[in-house]
Amino acid sequence: MLGMKTRKKSAMLLLTAVMSISLFGCSTNSTAGNAGQSAGEGSTAAAAQPTETAGGKLVLYSAGPQKLADNIVSGFTAKTGIEVEMFQGTTGKILARMEAEKSNPVADVVILASLPSAQALKADGLTLPYPEAANADKLNKDWSDTEGNYFSSSASALGIVYNTKLVSTPPTSWAELATPAWKDAVNIPDPTLSGSALDFITGYLSVNGDQGWDLLDSYKANGVAMAGANQEALDPVITGAKSIVAAGVDYMAYSSKDKGEPLDIVYPEEGTVISPRPAAILKSSQNVENAKAFIDYLLSDEAQKLVADAYLIPGREDIEASNRANLKDIPQLKVDWNWMSEHGDETAARFSEIFK
Repeated sequence: MLGMKTRKKSAMLLLTAVMSISLFGCSTNSTAGNAGQSAGEGSTAAAAQPTETAGGKLVLYSAGPQKLADNIVSGFTAKTGIEVEMFQGTTGKILARMEAEKSNPVADVVILASLPSAQALKADGLTLPYPEAANADKLNKDWSDTEGNYFSSSASALGIVYNTKLVSTPPTSWAELATPAWKDAVNIPDPTLSGSALDFITGYLSVNGDQGWDLLDSYKANGVAMAGANQEALDPVITGAKSIVAAGVDYMAYSSKDKGEPLDIVYPEEGTVISPRPAAILKSSQNVENAKAFIDYLLSDEAQKLVADAYLIPGREDIEASNRANLKDIPQLKVDWNWMSEHGDETAARFSEIFK
């Protein structure tokens, strides 16, 4: 039903294949609630100000950050009276769950941390277009689908995140991480677990071609360690066990810094990848009108402020964050999202083979 077998090079297939062996046998502290639970359990939000909207429920699968997802769910329920059952996890975990449920789809809306994964959902015929979504015309056009199959309501940038107690002069380029000064001091997230890490690696390769692998090979030779998903890669830097995360997610760095952790971030001078976070209504949705109402809320002024408050880059071009670098301040690589979508599986497989 998911139609993934029709798309051999789908990024979704890659993440699912890599993760399905290990994820479902393990507990996860990033899951808030269970989509299989009845309304009123898990992370279902209480209605605060019901309106004349249809009511009923919505099943949402959302990639982090969890606090932002919780705030958006609460705001949406307060506005509409629609209860939300939410599964929260990484992009890889969400895709793996969808694959496991392909004979009996559950989710109405998914929010992912990887644009190519949403492109793959569209290519596999799994998304329901909603071109008339409110405020869709204000979104960054490079991040969202012109036919309304997905809407990137936020984005993060990948940078060099470092421990300020250990690093006085941070690196200014990606290549510098392969020099002796940083030997055995750097983590990089696993692209089979982190959609944003996969975006960085495929984005870098889409710009530099096969020669881009020289950088990643040099990382391995310099002792760069593949260290789980984003938070797992960041935690050792917070504690001082490592000095740097390469391709670290910037909103996590800003959030941790605001909490007093000894962290900061630089964006390499040659440019980086901005990783949009797309939301999509699934064609299998059993609550289509509620799903459309959720997308409308996600693109509203209120929800976009919640995005900015969570240290993410708002998806709407008319809204900026005041607590972090905005899009215009970040040097970017001119990545090819179509190439990234087509080559995600082979790239992650090769990367994993190098860093295992």
